[in-house]
Amino acid sequence: MNEIEFLAERFEAHRPRLRAVAYRMLGSLSEADDAVQEAWLRLGRSGADGIANLGGWLTTVVGRVCLDILRSRASRAEEPLDVRVPDPVVSRGAEEVDPEQEALLADSVGLALLVVLDTLDPAERLAFVLHDMFGMPFDEIAPMVGRTTAAARQLASRARRRVRGAATEPEADLTRQWKVVDAFMAASRAGDFDALLSVLDPDVVLRADAGAGRGGMSQEVRGAREVAGQALLFRSPALFARRVLVNGAAGVITALEGRLISVLGFTIADGRIVEIDILADPERLGRLDVRTES
Repeated sequence: MNEIEFLAERFEAHRPRLRAVAYRMLGSLSEADDAVQEAWLRLGRSGADGIANLGGWLTTVVGRVCLDILRSRASRAEEPLDVRVPDPVVSRGAEEVDPEQEALLADSVGLALLVVLDTLDPAERLAFVLHDMFGMPFDEIAPMVGRTTAAARQLASRARRRVRGAATEPEADLTRQWKVVDAFMAASRAGDFDALLSVLDPDVVLRADAGAGRGGMSQEVRGAREVAGQALLFRSPALFARRVLVNGAAGVITALEGRLISVLGFTIADGRIVEIDILADPERLGRLDVRTES
């Protein structure tokens, strides 16, 4: 084994964790892969000589790359300001979840949490993700955000309060999740408004991301009656819906002639749907590794 092969082997051992860091930071699978690839390129240029803690070094590189991406998003005037649903991790069942997906979904990283993380300032998100989710010390985080250790601790503290205040504690039992989701889909197919209301939380939020340039199709709808009204518009697509796991929770995909049309992720609490996140952006859907055949 030559030096490059040895370095690649060491890097691959860290890849699942690095991708998990980047996914939590960015909510985008393709950008997460780009951030991890950039870490590999930088390691290839510098080599591992003199790096006492390769995992920590790589995590720092990925964190810095992600921070730059988040800041670039915030500064681009052309960045759309409407609804954005994070990239979902889709599988047909537990048997389809590979080690990298397990790392992505550890600690119950559902779409609802990623939506909340998207509301954080980039530096707050970095401090929260690296410390609270991956245990990185604040004295290592501080140089990445250009702050003192105490200031980095405050960033994470502010982020933590916002996450706790906004994130919903979801139903953990998958069987109970499916009962609610199946009822919702059956009511959508039947066009049964009252049945839809019975499974929706009064303050339910529906986010639909159809992508940039699809005027009026990306939207956020709040309230059970309003969401039920929108769900009736999905009556025809519901006929083609198939069960999947979306970020480890009950969800559905719709596909026509092998082409993925949408991914729906559900957040359920106390026996009702509290959030529905729909990705219907053709460009982003085309990048997802999702098996559409039955």
